[in-house]
Amino acid sequence: MKDLTTGPIKTRREGGILEVTLDRPKANAIDLATSRIMGGVFADFRDDEALRVAILRAEGDKFFCPGWDLKAAAGGDAVDGDYGVGGFGGLQELPDLNKPVIAAVNGICCGGGLELALSCDLILASETASFALPEIRSGTVADAASIKLPKRIPYHVAMDLLLTGRWFDVQEAKQWGLIREICAPDQLLDKAWELARLLESGPPLVYAAIKEVVREAEAMRFQEALDRITGRKFPTVDRLYGSEDLKEGQIAFTEKRDPVWRGR
Repeated sequence: MKDLTTGPIKTRREGGILEVTLDRPKANAIDLATSRIMGGVFADFRDDEALRVAILRAEGDKFFCPGWDLKAAAGGDAVDGDYGVGGFGGLQELPDLNKPVIAAVNGICCGGGLELALSCDLILASETASFALPEIRSGTVADAASIKLPKRIPYHVAMDLLLTGRWFDVQEAKQWGLIREICAPDQLLDKAWELARLLESGPPLVYAAIKEVVREAEAMRFQEALDRITGRKFPTVDRLYGSEDLKEGQIAFTEKRDPVWRGR
């Protein structure tokens, strides 16, 4: 995939890492066209075997993303329109995305912007980041957050945030386990890349199996999910258990050396 250097979405790749930047002044709100571009970018990331990890960030210090672009909606964008292959923001509904995605959150992250961050696997946030699900105030439902949030944090905390739409700061987000690390604003991107490089050096087939199992097991009973793992009925698990990487991990362990992961 070629890097995007103009438009609302910009990309940069370095080795197996893809950096995706949302850049729609003034607030980085997402309209239908931007969402479709993001879906295409993340689908290409999913399908490119050379890419291992993605970082999602936003341009500017004040806004990560407030979610849906209400001005675009007033101008004719339908709320039930075509968001693209991955649903809103390219991530929420993208099928078979079995690679890690890191969100680097700066500034205001609310509504669909918070739902976008929740669609990532790991979240780092600037000290200045703030969060909310204010949909209640506009008479609508924070749909993806209503599904995801009670599974990520204590039920009564999730319901408080959903029912009141109140703002909460980065310290509270860290307290409830929503974010991995609080970073100084000028260190946020560096920290995200540091984490991405750590993941890039890890076993991609294992990551893929983890993501598929975690995603699919949500709708299964424990024993059913475990039986599907041990019976190699998840495609990613079956590929992992028959891979060169599995043998390499075992040999490297016995030889007391770092394994060399090849993704095959």
